Amino acid sequence: MDSVVSDVAGSGGSSFVEPDEPVRPWQTDRTRAPIATKIVVAGGFGVGKTTLVTAVSEITPLQTEALMTQASEETDDLTATPGKTTTTVAMDFGRITLDDDLVLYLFGTPGQQRFWFMWDDLVRGAIGAVVMADTRRLKDCFPALDYFESCGLPYVVAVNHFDGSEVYEVEDVREALTIPAHIPVMIMDARRRISAIETLLSLVGHALDETPE
Repeated sequence: MDSVVSDVAGSGGSSFVEPDEPVRPWQTDRTRAPIATKIVVAGGFGVGKTTLVTAVSEITPLQTEALMTQASEETDDLTATPGKTTTTVAMDFGRITLDDDLVLYLFGTPGQQRFWFMWDDLVRGAIGAVVMADTRRLKDCFPALDYFESCGLPYVVAVNHFDGSEVYEVEDVREALTIPAHIPVMIMDARRRISAIETLLSLVGHALDETPE
């Protein structure tokens, strides 16, 4: 994480700035250092992790997408996402500045079980995680929920609403996933920037509440 932050926010980070991106104070004033926080975006296969990171990132997101081939037919269920042709094989990475000096670095995890060995490295140094869920296959998010519960990392649950899928009440989702009352659960659309930002803000607030003084 330290190397990533220094590459992006340091003196050599100007190449990451998009042409239309507003210049932030911490990018021009060397006496100001941004508050850099790391957030993990996790969940099952095809739930929208890459879409969320892409929707909010103010830089061109780093993606490790690979074309799906017949070799994965036995392990990757495309029933709910028949149009999916690529999958994340390492991670997604993006950046968003929420305030003049508050910068979030987003790391999207791969969803398939065969890539779970990378999670320990991706979550190191993170303040919290967004666990994305699809109501058509809620069971796919249980591994992520179990993982963050076991390691004690604060998390929120974001139900990504897909076109054509049934909309459920938040409390119905909470009950189905047995999510404790103090953990935020929300319905969102990963394609909409404002919806994704609201999810990230909810996580930051929850992480602050969970952090001992």
